[in-house]
Amino acid sequence: MTATTPAPTRWLLRLVGWIADLRLAIGLLVLIAVASGVGTAIPQQESSDFYHQRYDSQPWLGVVDGSGLLRLQLDHVYSSTWFLALLAWLGLALLLCSWRRQWPALRASLRWIDYRSPRQLSKLSVAETLDSGDPHAQLDRLDQQLRARGWAVQRQNGRLAARRGVLGRVGPLLVHAGMVVLMLGAAWGALAGQRLERFLAPGHELELLNSRGQTQLTVALDQFAIQRDPAGRPEQFTSQLRLLPPAPALGEPPPPAVAKSISVNHPLRYHGITLYQADWSLAAVNLQLGRSPVLQLPLQPFPQLGEQVWGLVLPTRPDGSEPVLLSLSSEQGPVEVFGPDASSLGRLVPGGSPLEVRGLPIRVESVLPASGILLKRDPGVPLVYTGFAIALVGGGLSLLATRQLWAIADVGQGQLHVAGLCNRNLTAFAQDLPKLLATISRADDGRG
Repeated sequence: MTATTPAPTRWLLRLVGWIADLRLAIGLLVLIAVASGVGTAIPQQESSDFYHQRYDSQPWLGVVDGSGLLRLQLDHVYSSTWFLALLAWLGLALLLCSWRRQWPALRASLRWIDYRSPRQLSKLSVAETLDSGDPHAQLDRLDQQLRARGWAVQRQNGRLAARRGVLGRVGPLLVHAGMVVLMLGAAWGALAGQRLERFLAPGHELELLNSRGQTQLTVALDQFAIQRDPAGRPEQFTSQLRLLPPAPALGEPPPPAVAKSISVNHPLRYHGITLYQADWSLAAVNLQLGRSPVLQLPLQPFPQLGEQVWGLVLPTRPDGSEPVLLSLSSEQGPVEVFGPDASSLGRLVPGGSPLEVRGLPIRVESVLPASGILLKRDPGVPLVYTGFAIALVGGGLSLLATRQLWAIADVGQGQLHVAGLCNRNLTAFAQDLPKLLATISRADDGRG
């Protein structure tokens, strides 16, 4: 940069140099890692009431309450403005670093450098000199040895240049490219992805719509089962699903439904949509009041009674008076019956005998559990996987050492001058070069 460079150009070059600084990229990676940790620690994409109920009384880290979490967009870290800005900043830094450093280094490594004098070779990292009665013959044998070992050789009059492992120079570029593609996929998934979590009772279905309001997929729950341990604690949840593709155009036969099952840690991927078995709940209770037909009444959670307690308030008189509370924590029962004063009036077992409550016989026929299904559509997943694969390939190639070697036959002095460079593990290269030259010397002694 000279004094005649215009001030705006100098300012732009300084800005580009600052953005492409390796220390800045490392700092951005640390910030992104910390933000990802925050997104893991705080439940994501819940309702605003959830954050107020959870964090207003007990602020996160003792500092940030529910309102603060919402203002800082910590309820949706991965799609927040500041997180996407960090990704864009890091992507720009990697692109500028590749443009300013990695690409020129790759181009330089692809150019053949022609050293013409022994003095030039003596200044390189590793240099050796062999005394010989026929330097040209030794140069020929060195040429043969290098080609046999996979080196690329360019021969000139009385000298040669050779290189090996140039592909390793592509590694850093691929790592940067892979990270940029990975971040593009992550940003695309955060902006264009869909996430829907619902509790679905057997016999009901759920539609997933696209941005235009068109049905992408209909999920019907045929059966939901909860496997419990001997102590009654839930161990596994399994949902038997029917997947109904969108209705075809007029005149076309409807596509067949696809029967699948999901369980915890065994999601289902279908046409770009992933279905997870996320949770469980109790949806409804089938009751018989006196001689009435079986009534299906919805249950609602009662967090004030416990973490997993559901129930309903049931009047025992036709005018809606004298209500009782029916509560339960499992689809297996029992159903506890409480009066208005919280006194216990008895318990009911699903499928068991009726219980007379204030002159009204009540029988619980069954309890209907609900499956908590999480549907996620992430269009950026292919880009994320592609970027990760590119970065892995680039990281593997970066481990390859790029070696360069030059040799000049000095007939007047009766010597062969050999020198080289290596970007990785120079010590090993310095040990290998004398061994290579020793094979040439032995061949020369045998001929002599």
